[in-house]
Amino acid sequence: MAGWLSPGLRQHWRTVPPSTPKSNQTMCGIAGSFGRDNPEPERLRATLEALARRGPDGEGMHLGRLGKDTVRLLHRRLSIIDLDPRAGQPMNDGPLSVIHNGEIYNYVELRAELEGLGHVFRTTSDTEVLLKAYRQWGVDGIAHFEGMWAFVLFDAEAGRLILSRDRFGEKPLFWHFDGATLYFASETKALAALAGKRFEPDPDQIRRYLVNGFKSLHKQASSWYRGVEELPAGTTAVLTEPGVPSGVAYWELDFRPRKMNRETAVAETKTLVERALEIRLRSDVPLAFCLSGGIDSSALVSLAVKRFGRDVTAFSIVDSDPRYNESANIQATVADLGCKLVSVRTSTEGFLERMTDLVGYHDKPVATISYYVHSFLSEAIAAKGFKVALSGTGADELFTGYYDHYGFWLAGMRDQPDFAALVAEWQQSYGAHVENPLLKDPLTFARQPDARGHIYLDRARFNGCLVEPLDEDFFEAAYAGDPLRNRMLNELRHEIVPVILAEDDRNSMRCSIENRSPYLDRSLAEFAFTVPSEHLIGAGYPKYLLRAAMAGTLNDRVRLDRRKRGFNASINSLLDRKNKKVIGRLLAPGPIFDLVKRDEIATLLKEDASANSMSKFLFSFVSARLFLDQAAAA
Repeated sequence: MAGWLSPGLRQHWRTVPPSTPKSNQTMCGIAGSFGRDNPEPERLRATLEALARRGPDGEGMHLGRLGKDTVRLLHRRLSIIDLDPRAGQPMNDGPLSVIHNGEIYNYVELRAELEGLGHVFRTTSDTEVLLKAYRQWGVDGIAHFEGMWAFVLFDAEAGRLILSRDRFGEKPLFWHFDGATLYFASETKALAALAGKRFEPDPDQIRRYLVNGFKSLHKQASSWYRGVEELPAGTTAVLTEPGVPSGVAYWELDFRPRKMNRETAVAETKTLVERALEIRLRSDVPLAFCLSGGIDSSALVSLAVKRFGRDVTAFSIVDSDPRYNESANIQATVADLGCKLVSVRTSTEGFLERMTDLVGYHDKPVATISYYVHSFLSEAIAAKGFKVALSGTGADELFTGYYDHYGFWLAGMRDQPDFAALVAEWQQSYGAHVENPLLKDPLTFARQPDARGHIYLDRARFNGCLVEPLDEDFFEAAYAGDPLRNRMLNELRHEIVPVILAEDDRNSMRCSIENRSPYLDRSLAEFAFTVPSEHLIGAGYPKYLLRAAMAGTLNDRVRLDRRKRGFNASINSLLDRKNKKVIGRLLAPGPIFDLVKRDEIATLLKEDASANSMSKFLFSFVSARLFLDQAAAA
C-alpha cells in the first residue's frame, strides 16, 4: 500500500483500475478534503473504493496546497462523454483542477461560444467546457450551464476552493467539517472513509421519516447522520480557508405569471420540452428510457422516437396489484412506437435481503416503495448494457400531476362563472379516482385554503407507535401568493423532487447508470412558472399543457388517461406477512425499538395494509429497521 502514492504521483495521479465485477459497478463519484489533515494512503484508497460503484471506468487524484492547508481531489469515472482517457479526472487547466459528477448538457453550444472567445480545447468532454467557462467568466460561468452537477474546483492562482451543486439538486454533495479540515463526497460512506470517522444516525430524522413520511425529509437542514450536511441545490460555496461551506444561491425558481393565451402556453411548452430532451439525448454510449403508464415518461419516449428518430429500448415495472398494474397503457405506447420493451416484475422473494443491500448502498433508509421497485429497473437497464437512463421526474411539479393540485386549482377558479361546470369536470376525471378522504371533496381548499391534513396522512396513528412522540406538525414555506403554485414550489424545493432525485441517484449509481431528468430543465421550469394558473388544467384534464403539447406525438390512450400513474407497488406485493420467519426477523431485538414500540409494530403487521398510508408506514419501518441494524453493526 505504501507504494500506492509514489513520488512521481504526488502532484497528479490517474489510473484505470482493473476490471471490476458487474455487481460492483456504479456512476461518477467525487470526494476530497481541504485543511490540515493529511489522510494516509489507506484512507484515500478506502475512499476511492467506497465510490467504485459510481465510477468503474477510471480513477484519479489531485494534490495541491493553499497556504498551510492541503487540497485533495479524488474522482471515480463513469465514461459518458468523450470516452478517451484524456477526459479523465481530476482535470487540470493550468492552475485550475476540477472533479465533476454529472453532465453539462449544453456543452456543445458553450464550447462553440468559448472557442469564439479564443479558448482551445484538447478533449470533447463537458468537463473541459466547465473549466474553460470558469476561466472565462469565473464563478458567474455557472449561470451559463444547463445540466446536473456537483463539482469541486480548486483555483490555486486565486487561492480558493469552489463547491457547486445544480439547480434542482440532481447530483449530491455531502460535507463534514471537524474544525480543522473540510471533507466532501458524493456519498456518506466515502465521506466517512476519507475523514476516518463513523457517523452516528440522527434519531430525529428517523422519527420524522416514520411519522411524517418522505415529504418531511428535506424541509429543513437535516441529515440521516449527525455531523453530515449536504450543500443545498442551486448554490455555490467559495472558500479561501477550511470552514463550513456556506452556499450562496445562484438561482431560484419563482412564480412570475405573465399574460398569455392558452395556445401560446401549449406551443411554448412543446418547444421547450423538445429542446430539453434533445440536449439530454447527447451521449457517447447507449441510452435507455424508463416507461410507466403515465404521460410523463410516455411523452419522452414518444418524442425520442417520432421527433428525434431514436431506436428506443424502454424498461417498465409490472406489478400484480391491479391498482399499480399499468400494462395496458405501456403496451399502447410500445405498439404505437414499435420500440423495444423490457418488463420487470415485482416479487416477495428475497425482499428483506434485497432491502438490506439497498439500504447499505443508499447509506440511509430507502424512501418509499416506489424506489425499492425502481431498483429492479436500474438493474435491468444495466444488465442490457446501458449506461444512461431517462425518466419523467419533475413533470408533476411543473404541470399539475397530483390529486390535490386539482383541488387547489378549483379553489382558484371559484369566482369564475362556469365554476359548477369545472367541478363537474373534476368529478368525471381525477375525482373518480381519489382515495384520500380530504381530497374527495372538490371544494376542500375553497372552504379551507390552509387544509393540509392529506399530506401527513394518519400521522397521529403512526406517532402513537413511537416511544417518544414527534412534535413536528406540517409546515410549508411561502413562495407564492397563489396556493396552487406555492404548493408546487414546496414540492419542487423540499417535499418531493429532492427525495426522488436522491433515490434516483442511489439506485442508478448502484448499477453504473446515469439518470437524466429532461423535465428538470431551467428554461422549461422558468417558463412553466410564468404561465397563468388557469391554463394548467382544462376540459377536466390536469397537466393540460403537456397533454395538448403532445397531441399527434403521444398515443391518445395514454395522453387522455385522466388517472395518475407511475412506478409503484403495495407492501403486500413485497412483504410476505404470513411467513413467521420474516415476521420474527422484523420483531427481533434491535436499535429500532429504542425509537418504536415493538407491540404496536406487531399489531400493525397483522392488520390490513391495503390502505396507501399503512403500506407506506410498514415499508418505512422495515427500511428504518435495516438502516439502524447496519449502522449498529458497522
